[in-house]
Amino acid sequence: MNTLDAVRAEWTKLRTVTSTVWLVLAAVGGTVGIGAVVMAAASTSRCPTPSTCFEDLPKLSLTGAGYGQIAVVVLAVLMMSEEYGTRTIGATLAAVPRRWRVYLSKAVVLTGVVVALGVLGVLGALLVARQVLPGNGFNAANGYRSLSLADEPTLRAVYGTMLYLALVALLSYGVAAVLRDTAGSIATMLILLYTGPILSAVVTDAQWLKRIDRISPMSAGLKIQATRALESLTIGPWQGLGVLALWAAGALLIGLLSLQLRDA
Repeated sequence: MNTLDAVRAEWTKLRTVTSTVWLVLAAVGGTVGIGAVVMAAASTSRCPTPSTCFEDLPKLSLTGAGYGQIAVVVLAVLMMSEEYGTRTIGATLAAVPRRWRVYLSKAVVLTGVVVALGVLGVLGALLVARQVLPGNGFNAANGYRSLSLADEPTLRAVYGTMLYLALVALLSYGVAAVLRDTAGSIATMLILLYTGPILSAVVTDAQWLKRIDRISPMSAGLKIQATRALESLTIGPWQGLGVLALWAAGALLIGLLSLQLRDA
């Protein structure tokens, strides 16, 4: 079986599993829905004056991605761990003896699905923002421009968030390849993603806060959403996404070595 056939086989497996549809809907719904709740709660009436809120509107509209990613994590983990749980991985490796080809094929299919759901979720959140935020005072009369992909910082935040979700999926996939256990892999990923933000809320030392913010995959990666006060960030938007990319690359490499060197 060549690589293209292996990709088709993995796509068939993924799309015929009922949980895939629900996880995709949860990822898109979480990104749009939670973002909508956050945006509905934001209002210029809570600022000293309507024109001095200084809210980062693109970042605000994409808040839901930080929660929709949980469904992405589960989907990515299942992509690898489910076959170990059902003990069908042996049949897969018998059909495709070159293990790197199986690993690559699963990663390609996973990335394609997550990019697609990322497009739906992120653009859906942006559309909701265009409807909700002006009614809460974030309008031209108060000096706020409507969110638009024609605005370069907004565009960067939008496609950067899509890349963020894809990288989280690949990181989760690599972790699952190493651990080969669904519950353990999901728990590990949630710890990796949310420990940074939790520590940032309780640690008071400025230097440690900066270190945590710069190495945590979620905290650093989501800097890609920032469009205002970039000079005050602990790490730049693209550098932060680069940190997440390094986490994902490391996990993918270790996962491949694990698949190659360990018994199925």
